[in-house]
Amino acid sequence: MRAVVYDRYGPPDVLRVEQVPVPSPERDQVLVEVVATSVNLSDWECLRGTPLYARLGGPRRPARRVLGSDIAGRVEAVGAGVTRFRPGDEVYGDNLALMGGFAEYAVAAESALAPKPDGLTFAQAATLPQSGAIALQGTAGGRPGQRMLINGAGGGTGAFAVQLAERAGLHVTGVDNAGKLAFMRTAGADEVIDYRSSDFTRGGPYDRILDLVAHRSVFAYRRALARGGRYQCVGGSTRALLRVLTIGAVAGRVTGRRLGVLVVKQGPAHFQPLADQCVRGDVRIHIDRTFDLDGVPEALARVGTGLALGKVVVEVRPGG
Repeated sequence: MRAVVYDRYGPPDVLRVEQVPVPSPERDQVLVEVVATSVNLSDWECLRGTPLYARLGGPRRPARRVLGSDIAGRVEAVGAGVTRFRPGDEVYGDNLALMGGFAEYAVAAESALAPKPDGLTFAQAATLPQSGAIALQGTAGGRPGQRMLINGAGGGTGAFAVQLAERAGLHVTGVDNAGKLAFMRTAGADEVIDYRSSDFTRGGPYDRILDLVAHRSVFAYRRALARGGRYQCVGGSTRALLRVLTIGAVAGRVTGRRLGVLVVKQGPAHFQPLADQCVRGDVRIHIDRTFDLDGVPEALARVGTGLALGKVVVEVRPGG
């Protein structure tokens, strides 16, 4: 089968398309004929090997040669013990544990997959698992009238989070680069900020902050929070995350604010609710661009350099 592989950390040009053996599903695993997969910031981090947590399992070289965690396709074969799926079933899910989506076939745990909704194309379904789980959990508990800021609101996860927060009645401020201001407004943000020209931590105060690209001082984050407010980060520099977990947690408690890292729960139960909303038309799926397997390096670069408006999709089998 054709697959996009890499053997060392680096920029997109370390990727190449190769012919590799089709993997075989082991016990409780499913072999999926991949139709589409979406690009996540986690793919970019694993490609670059930075932040340092991206090298877990492979300090010197990648633990998995094929990236791509969000997959949508058809079941080709099942391993022993699989009871929920059979060949021909249409499925989608977040295969973060095994990766392999940038290929014609991928092996995934049965527990990572869900039946693809009839109301979604394979490309649309592939946008949801990882970004959807983060957006749902990052906006959960928001109350009407609260002020929420989403840093990184113009990307795939951010666009979902903006819509979910807006539907819950929160006043949403989106932060991203200048090229995404109009897009964030279209997604539903009440206010938008270009992080390159304005320091969002000097605004507010906000009742909720969801930070998808944490890089600032924990004291700056605390300053932006209202008393009783909550800051959660997902991704960002290792230094920023460690400071939030340590200094931020203590400093927040002392001042009546909560600062922490959002530990994202994985699995169908945590992304299917968003798929249901998308099928009903309550939440829109924004696909920025689609690429084929040969275009994976460009697709990763578009996400990693902050150009994508919403989700970038790789159609392994266009029209499939």
